[in-house]
Amino acid sequence: MLEGGLVFLALSTFWLAVLMFAIVAGAAVGGLLLGRTLRERHPDLKESSGVLQGALLGFMGLVLAFGLSLALGRYESRRAAVVDDANTIGTTYLRAQTLDEPMRSRSLSILVKYTDAEVRLTKEVPGSEAAASTSAEASALQRPLWALATRAVREDPTASAPRLYEDSLNEMIDQQTVRVAGLGNRVPTEVLLLEVAGAALAMFLLGLHVGVLGRSVMPVVLTSGLLSALLFVTFDLDRPTRGFIEIPDTPLTNLRSSMDQPPAAGAPR
Repeated sequence: MLEGGLVFLALSTFWLAVLMFAIVAGAAVGGLLLGRTLRERHPDLKESSGVLQGALLGFMGLVLAFGLSLALGRYESRRAAVVDDANTIGTTYLRAQTLDEPMRSRSLSILVKYTDAEVRLTKEVPGSEAAASTSAEASALQRPLWALATRAVREDPTASAPRLYEDSLNEMIDQQTVRVAGLGNRVPTEVLLLEVAGAALAMFLLGLHVGVLGRSVMPVVLTSGLLSALLFVTFDLDRPTRGFIEIPDTPLTNLRSSMDQPPAAGAPR
């Protein structure tokens, strides 16, 4: 299934930018040519819908701002989910060091593999088979971790360390669900289509206005570039692993690097 259900979201970053500009600029050129044709055929024609065009451009500005805010909000949520994921894994890893053997060493080893899977998830395209496989791999590792935590609690039901570890492990599992859900939480397709169609219509009417009046085409060119850039940024923010604006995985990679060091706490005696 294509990202966001739209064909152009499956394009590379370069071709997405080209497509956005082609749609917006193409609509403007079409309106400009039609306006000049009407002006040549009807020299006395006076365009009288400037107020309507201004209102439409203002409305499209609001729609673009709305779509951009939706995409930006989802981007920030995904960034926060990565930080929370790293924090919960880190806490679980530290508390696992307080368990008795053999739960301690086995849990630490599995947590390293789990972190590797979470790091890979930041590079996978959401909705792809690779992303589903990586997410399933991480989920599968949660079962032995939980089994080891349950064993530690049962063997020493009055100790605080196993229960604290069990709590942090539960938070880690919940956070993985939040993160995966956030990767699939996209800007609604209808909003993206409305932005593209509305921008094209607004630029067509602007080009028509300029063509009928015989004004300079420079405002049309500048407006086309600005609208194309806004559309591109909105789409790029909604593609976590495909465009220029990616979700940084620094918290997870730093955590994984720290796991290469010997555990800070030795095995309990």
